[in-house]
Amino acid sequence: MSSGSNETKKKKLIGFSFAFQGVWEVLKTERNFRIHITVSAIVVLAGFLFDLAAWEWVAVTTIMAMVIILEMINSVIERIMDFLSPEHHPLVGEIKDISAGAVLVAALASVIIACIIFLPKLF
Repeated sequence: MSSGSNETKKKKLIGFSFAFQGVWEVLKTERNFRIHITVSAIVVLAGFLFDLAAWEWVAVTTIMAMVIILEMINSVIERIMDFLSPEHHPLVGEIKDISAGAVLVAALASVIIACIIFLPKLF
């Protein structure tokens, strides 16, 4: 095996370690992220309990990922804005509110999808 191939593998592993560090950082510092992860775990358990069909797993997994990803992006936007403008500024507040609103919209969509999938199985 060539050393160039080993260097490429090392760089990929380092990249993954930074990515996992980022996930860990959000997990440690963001309460809402932990809530979304907990709710996602409960939904996955419910999915196994109710024996979801493949299309239902796709819908549930997609919306869970969307909420979690948006929560992470929201955390990034908040940190960037705090870094760029440590003092209070109304526009910074608007940017943070809009970012949080994106997470809220996805979370509401996830509740609707969960109701569509799980309510018929309950009743």
